[in-house]
Amino acid sequence: MISKHILTEEFPEFAEKIHTLKMEDAHFKKLFEEFDALDHEIYRIESDSEPASDETLNDLRVKRVHLKDGIYQYLVSN
Repeated sequence: MISKHILTEEFPEFAEKIHTLKMEDAHFKKLFEEFDALDHEIYRIESDSEPASDETLNDLRVKRVHLKDGIYQYLVSN
């Protein structure tokens, strides 16, 4: 099933913190926006709205996982 990866659903225990950091922390806001844009691009490819090779899609997914890991580390340490 194709679905978007929404950070507050991925990390429900940090939902309030995600909202606060988006509003008050420029670095976190940039990470959040990068993740959201990347996830949207992946979603468009997976839903056949935008053509891309399997290799491109897999590279984007790996990038999303690394970004998500970085966001988690940021949430834990701040």
